[in-house]
Amino acid sequence: MEFSNVTAAAKANIYFDGNVVSHGIVLQDGSKKSFGIIYPGSYHFGTEAAERMDITDGSCKVTIDGTDDALAVAADSFFDVPANSGFTIVVEGAVCQYVCSYLSE
Repeated sequence: MEFSNVTAAAKANIYFDGNVVSHGIVLQDGSKKSFGIIYPGSYHFGTEAAERMDITDGSCKVTIDGTDDALAVAADSFFDVPANSGFTIVVEGAVCQYVCSYLSE
């Protein structure tokens, strides 16, 4: 995945003692994305806006808040998270890389 003509935030968002690192960008149309890496472990994130998480490298297991089933997500796949919700992501083995798109409702 590549993005052209964006405004990028130079300062990273660092979560969980450095185990999740992301950078934000704003596209020409005003839409926002973040992208980064997730080191092995289990992490919970809350959402305000609906999100689409594209996994660009590695793999993970995801459980959306309010569900019991973990979804296996490999590279070149994605999962959606509703607004005002959250998800637990588990990475085992290699680092997982992602692009998060913030969706309008």
